[in-house]
Amino acid sequence: MERPYILINFAISADGKIGTSSKGPSRFTAPADLERLLSIRERADAILVGRGTLEADEMSMTIPPERYPEKQPLRFVISRSGKFDPSHKVFHTAGGAIHLVVTEASAQVEGIKGTTLHRCSLEEFLSVAKNELGVTNLLCEGGGSLVKDLFALDAVDEINLTIAGHSLIGGKAAPTITGLPGDFLPASRAFQISHFEPTADGELFATWTR
Repeated sequence: MERPYILINFAISADGKIGTSSKGPSRFTAPADLERLLSIRERADAILVGRGTLEADEMSMTIPPERYPEKQPLRFVISRSGKFDPSHKVFHTAGGAIHLVVTEASAQVEGIKGTTLHRCSLEEFLSVAKNELGVTNLLCEGGGSLVKDLFALDAVDEINLTIAGHSLIGGKAAPTITGLPGDFLPASRAFQISHFEPTADGELFATWTR
């Protein structure tokens, strides 16, 4: 499969959760974590998120223009049902071009002005991103079910995690970086640690690469 180099970036609690069962915004890390997030976004030609994460985290999927005026990453939002909310702020915030991806063949979808609609599988869209949209580095920021799909395709090259040792979330309905507990991946995925950075605020930033 021809595809971009794919990074994922998450903040997780000490017990491995990326958010609570209520699916609200995940804001349990120190302010320095936002700086790391923006630094990782600067490496990306495009940002990919699932529709649920877009809405839960109230994302605009941009980099502050004063920080990175040269360009903004493309914005990819994927959904099985295609039930995008045209009033969401991502559609009213200046930034990279927005591409909407709908994976269910039977989904009834209306396009949103100013966006490009793709009806295809995640695997097919990764090829489109590489070969038609010129994406070399693709950053996925969630959610867990989307990342699990990427791992199932063996399409993750780099894992970036801020581990918040000061927080416990708990609960079987609270998601991890691969969503809620369920079926195993079709095979193990091998990574090695390439960066390890403890911080003074009870957090740890680490990177694993293939």
